[in-house]
Amino acid sequence: MKRFSLRARLTLIYGGLFLCAGLVLLAVTYVLVDQRTVQPFGVALRDVKPVVPSIEGKLTGDQAEQLRLIVNKAQDDARDQTLDSLLTQGGIALGLVSVVAIAFGWLVTGRALQPLHRITGTARRIAGADVAGRGLHERISLSGPGDEVRELADTFDEMLERLDRSFDGQRRFVANASHELRTPLALNRSLIELAVTRADASEDVRRLGESLLAVNERHERLIDGLLTLADSENELTARSRVDLADIADHVLDQAVAGTGGPAVTRELAPAQVVGDPVLLERLTTNLVENAVRHNLSAGGWVAVGTELRDGRPTLVVSNTGPVVPSYDVETIFEPFRRLTGERVAGGRGFGLGLSIVRAVARAHGGTVTARPRDGGGLVVTVSLPPA
Repeated sequence: MKRFSLRARLTLIYGGLFLCAGLVLLAVTYVLVDQRTVQPFGVALRDVKPVVPSIEGKLTGDQAEQLRLIVNKAQDDARDQTLDSLLTQGGIALGLVSVVAIAFGWLVTGRALQPLHRITGTARRIAGADVAGRGLHERISLSGPGDEVRELADTFDEMLERLDRSFDGQRRFVANASHELRTPLALNRSLIELAVTRADASEDVRRLGESLLAVNERHERLIDGLLTLADSENELTARSRVDLADIADHVLDQAVAGTGGPAVTRELAPAQVVGDPVLLERLTTNLVENAVRHNLSAGGWVAVGTELRDGRPTLVVSNTGPVVPSYDVETIFEPFRRLTGERVAGGRGFGLGLSIVRAVARAHGGTVTARPRDGGGLVVTVSLPPA
């Protein structure tokens, strides 16, 4: 029974109860009919005296006894036939009506379980959302009598509303805080640049200004990453057809031009997608910068490729670098999470790069996976839906 669906179990229970009630009713009817057919004429023929008064003088006692035996046998045969007919025809009728009752119970059970299917469908769509918190705007809005199922649906809607407000408030806080922090950072940069470019500025002031500008730039990159992360978790508003190969080619030209870093190889085949070009460019930039930043000091390389893999546009970025434990791969996609040995390095970034990559990919309905390379480094694969 546990392997059957709830609808099937309820139908079997309804059908079983109906069949049991029918069997009890048939048994009671059998007993009542059996009792009534013992004396069909009100008097048992075996109680009649040996001599029939109305025909006395014409029939002997033996003849009257034979007549009683014949009548009793006919009575017993009629009773047996009646009871057999009752069992046979009643059983057939009960079987047919049970089949109809089970079919009707299947339909009624399906009708009764429709609200539960609606609740399950809504929960499944929300759970399958690309980004945490997306899809919480959906509501069941179940109509009908105020029964237990309606109460469950209303409670579920109330929970969704509170979660939706919580996620929206969190995203608004990150976006508003990032916007508010940009203004003083821009003001600080302007004042520092003004101070270090003055003609009477001393050498110590210039060195201090350069250090402050580096710190200010680092903070600006942090705020920009938080803004991008917040924006990528919202619904896409700008969509256009772009080629991942063109985006990767442009990003590589900008990111590794004149850096003197690791050798870069590119294998860029056309891979058309429909999405936000700005976010897709940021996704590619983060992957390339991450591959260049976390690389060997000498003799390292970065490989970037785009292709159609199983009909899906795919971007693959692999690099040499430090050995990454397989159990640490998933943690580096979380915000502000980096490898243990790199937390003290000030120039390693904030741990938002891969978080933004995953958020952008999910916003486009895609996936991001990473696996360690033999000998060190990572192979990151971004798979997006076809255009």
